Amino acid sequence: MAKALMWFRQDLRITDNPALSAAVEMGELIPVYIHDTSLSQPNEPGSASKWWLHHALRDLAGKFNHKLIVKSGKPVEVLLALCEAHDVEFVVWNRMYEKWARQRDTQIKTVLKEQGIKVKSYNGSLLWEPMTVSKADGTPYKVYTPYYRKACLNQPSPRYPLAVPKYTIPSDIEQNAINSIDSLALLPSINWYDGFESHWSVTEEAAKTALQTFIEGAILNYEDDRNIPSLKACSRLSPYLHFGQISPNQIWYAVLDKFNGDMSDKGVDTYLSEIAWREFSYYLLYHFPEIQQVNFNAKFDNFAWQYDDAVFSAWTTGQTGVPIVDAGMRELWKTGYMHNRVRMIVASYLVKNLLIDWRKGERWFWDCLLDADTASNAASWQWVAGSGADAAPYFRIFNPVLQGEKFDKQGEYVKTYCPELVKLPQKYIHKPWEAPATVLSEAQITLGEDYPFPLVDLKQSRQRALDAFAAIKEA
Repeated sequence: MAKALMWFRQDLRITDNPALSAAVEMGELIPVYIHDTSLSQPNEPGSASKWWLHHALRDLAGKFNHKLIVKSGKPVEVLLALCEAHDVEFVVWNRMYEKWARQRDTQIKTVLKEQGIKVKSYNGSLLWEPMTVSKADGTPYKVYTPYYRKACLNQPSPRYPLAVPKYTIPSDIEQNAINSIDSLALLPSINWYDGFESHWSVTEEAAKTALQTFIEGAILNYEDDRNIPSLKACSRLSPYLHFGQISPNQIWYAVLDKFNGDMSDKGVDTYLSEIAWREFSYYLLYHFPEIQQVNFNAKFDNFAWQYDDAVFSAWTTGQTGVPIVDAGMRELWKTGYMHNRVRMIVASYLVKNLLIDWRKGERWFWDCLLDADTASNAASWQWVAGSGADAAPYFRIFNPVLQGEKFDKQGEYVKTYCPELVKLPQKYIHKPWEAPATVLSEAQITLGEDYPFPLVDLKQSRQRALDAFAAIKEA
């Protein structure tokens, strides 16, 4: 019987996995995961991502009765060795869209084909692949709305999710996956991730449950509630999506099937458009691969960024003196996640109030987010900074106090992650520096001791940012 090697990457699931289904049709399945040791530092997974990957691999291994082959090294060398050892005729995988991954995969295809091995790749990660969508003149879109509303929604419908295939694994494959996964040493040496386990179940089944729970309830109010960080109004599927424990096709059709294909409800339309934002990020990454490190708008190359170790450290640890910002940064550290509205607030504060280069924030998120994703992380930071495609105007500066008062009116979110402020009245919960001495005393808060003074004056730092942005605009 022919043998087909399935190379798992960012598709750690058995449901709706095109490459896996293809491999099973070809013959006996040899499931493989390779920890690529040849990656350059910017592409190496962050610490939080490695924690998730460790548990996701364990879940995947269990589905194959622990016969998942887990190796470490240069993929081309590992694949050649495995193909020879197991007499493999076919190698399949699902495509990745980062430039380095495409170059690597092209090279591997060439090498394997030279050895007489058949190779094929599939789309297991996107609803609309970047190379299939373009403007009438053949150039790529740079603005989200026409990309999604005009182009994507008028494309042929995305592929409907595939069922779990019935596979057979050769009897000589050892049940050694757990030891092999542990040998990768993915868990960070600093044990700061204890809180993750109480917030996340890293399994394919947990992703399906989260999706079902969301579409049975919160999706109808998603248009309004998604901006309120104290509510459980979001699907929180982003880490599962990044590691491929659920596919966008599963999400897309679970929603459409639930509502009989009707996208007219505001909550449904808004949620599906958020899935499409992920697609747009990958579209940008594919057509403009430098966006991870280079300003999409070249004018920002002349921006006078400032940097201060102490100021940046205060931001990372949630000690800026601005409650909604600090709550967000502490949520990130404690749970590996941050509410999307708060992500925009903390990013705007770093880039515009503190004038720290967006790339510093992008790297911190890359290391701390469980859903750290090359495309979404870079595109989102550039959007907030004003330097990206379809970016927020440079003069749009989130006022963190007003944002807090609008979306966390009672201060529930702030009090969850900044418990030292729990006794502060609602009036001052988002601006404790304005509270009278008697109010602070009653709340048992001494600014500068129990909670920090603000790093910068919000009004003055806003004007400083506007002046800096105006300078590059004029230039």
